[in-house]
Amino acid sequence: MPSVQIKDVPPEVHAVLRQRAAASHQSLQEYLRARLIDEASRPTLEEVLDRAGGRSGGTVSLKDAVETLRNDRARR
Repeated sequence: MPSVQIKDVPPEVHAVLRQRAAASHQSLQEYLRARLIDEASRPTLEEVLDRAGGRSGGTVSLKDAVETLRNDRARR
């Protein structure tokens, strides 16, 4: 199985992650592995929009429509 190594983690971040792992009764490795699996299992907004845009039959891409709606809401 592949592995990942992350360098230069700020000490305060490392401490928080260690505390969260301990509170979850997990090692730091188990805790981070579960977080990475969870993160990878949820599609990003970009991925969702790409999939939905491929199914649409309109002339405006779903991504452009969402961006327009966001811009309209930001102006209010």
